[in-house]
Amino acid sequence: MARPVDADRARSFPPLVGAAPRVLILGSLPGRVSLSAGEYYAHPRNLFWDLVGKYTGVSRSMPYAKRMEALAARGVALWDVVQEARRPGSLDASIEFATARHNDIASLILAQATLRAVAFNGATAARLFTRQVLPQLGERAATLRLLSLPSTSPAHASLSLAAKRAAWQRIVDQLD
Repeated sequence: MARPVDADRARSFPPLVGAAPRVLILGSLPGRVSLSAGEYYAHPRNLFWDLVGKYTGVSRSMPYAKRMEALAARGVALWDVVQEARRPGSLDASIEFATARHNDIASLILAQATLRAVAFNGATAARLFTRQVLPQLGERAATLRLLSLPSTSPAHASLSLAAKRAAWQRIVDQLD
């Protein structure tokens, strides 16, 4: 379901968490196209569905609800570190972090005994997680594999598709 886009504030979606998640993929904050569509990674040039689909069998061509259902069934959870913030445009560099409120990712992780890894879709998500969430995890942090992955955003074009595929393949190790 599409959500209105407020020019001054961006808000994340609810988390996707199935019955037994093994990998939590965290982004920073959805971009304008995703917010308008009401869908994670809706920008047609965002590589998320292509990269994750290659390893999970979840195709961009599937209806969105089916993609989400299939990801959850495969053990993949999705969320964003930032719950809400001022951000003109869609770039992570435009997030006004002084206005940011963060999602309660620590509670989600602590409630999911099956979770093995947290994967970061880009450096901003990794940095925010390390600063905001990791200190709250206590001993649970030692049981998680943290995977810093290159951003799937079309704005992150410094790596080739092949290099991104190789990096994102590390998620498969956590699912099998």
